[in-house]
Amino acid sequence: MSQEENKRIVQGFYQMVLNDRDVDTAFRLYAGSYYRQHNPLVEDGKEGVRKFVAWIGANRPNARGEIKRVFAEGEFVILHVHWTGLLGGKNGEAVVDIFRLEDGKIVEHWDVIQPIPDTAGNDNTMF
Repeated sequence: MSQEENKRIVQGFYQMVLNDRDVDTAFRLYAGSYYRQHNPLVEDGKEGVRKFVAWIGANRPNARGEIKRVFAEGEFVILHVHWTGLLGGKNGEAVVDIFRLEDGKIVEHWDVIQPIPDTAGNDNTMF
């Protein structure tokens, strides 16, 4: 798969799982035969994602992630995302999601989440 195709796959998966909350369709279309999760708060596999998305729907129904940047290198795709409504901070969170693909299917995920503070030591935004 090309890096552009990998970007398209990951963006489609992300939108469908986290914003549309359609885990089953996203996994059918975009995920591999296994899905390894590295976020320590989410269980491994599709069922872990399903539980996480159900938690978002029940506890943070207005939470949304807006993809700001997409990077691809080989089998990895990195998203830089602005989340609002997820953890309750008024400014939202800056999130970096890293996905690994095999044969055009997502098989692995890491993330780093940082609350956006009210003030900064510079005039730059986190995006």
